[in-house]
Amino acid sequence: MSASCTSIYKTSNVFYHIIRRHATLKQGPGLDYFISSSLDKEAKKERKRLPRWLQTDIPKGKNYSRLKSDLRSLKLSTVCEEARCPNIGECWGGGDTGTATATIMLMGDECTRGCRFCSVKTSKNPGPLDPMEPVNTAKAVGSWGVDYIVLTSVDRDDIHDGGSSHLAKCVEELKKENPKLLIEVLAPDFRGNMDAVQTLATSGLNVFAHNLETVNRLQAFVRDPRANYKQSMDVLVHAKNSKQGFSYKNVIDVRSRGN
Repeated sequence: MSASCTSIYKTSNVFYHIIRRHATLKQGPGLDYFISSSLDKEAKKERKRLPRWLQTDIPKGKNYSRLKSDLRSLKLSTVCEEARCPNIGECWGGGDTGTATATIMLMGDECTRGCRFCSVKTSKNPGPLDPMEPVNTAKAVGSWGVDYIVLTSVDRDDIHDGGSSHLAKCVEELKKENPKLLIEVLAPDFRGNMDAVQTLATSGLNVFAHNLETVNRLQAFVRDPRANYKQSMDVLVHAKNSKQGFSYKNVIDVRSRGN
């Protein structure tokens, strides 16, 4: 077969397939079919709604806006936002009492741990600590006029003391701003560094808190491998023995599981 014949054959073969595909498309369903089918399917589905007692209102209100503005201007993070708490509108808005509350999350918004239950961002190398955070925290809390404040933090395994000295500085600045303020710190485990635990426990706080999260047999399924039940219990015991006259507590998270 000559080159010209080969070229004609290939061209005609291409046109044949184009015509055949066009005919197939004409015989097939049109756009209306796909639109109506998806609408019918959606109509048949019954949307399952949460019960009213599980529904939350959209965050709004004067207190909510003021609190958010204060936190952003001072570059502070909250566990309310980072953990995507559904009750943020009620707490920041003041609820029925009109008293707005928030839990400030110190040492940034990126955690070096990756616990399965937590929505806080994870990073192997978070940014440096903000040296102004202790002062800014004291300013924010002082402007709210509260008598009790809860501080929590991300885990910072990238820092030699886990950030305990930074947390202690935050407590000291808060007490300097308001000596009568009651301060609870929900502390990390500092990877079992008891010197770090001692630094925070003796900083002037009123309540040393640390979460066990779950029972011993479920620790490996829920928490980051660097955390464990015994380590957490040792942290609490050491904190208790570090100083007399303050409270300590632990928390086990209780959640329902659907079928």
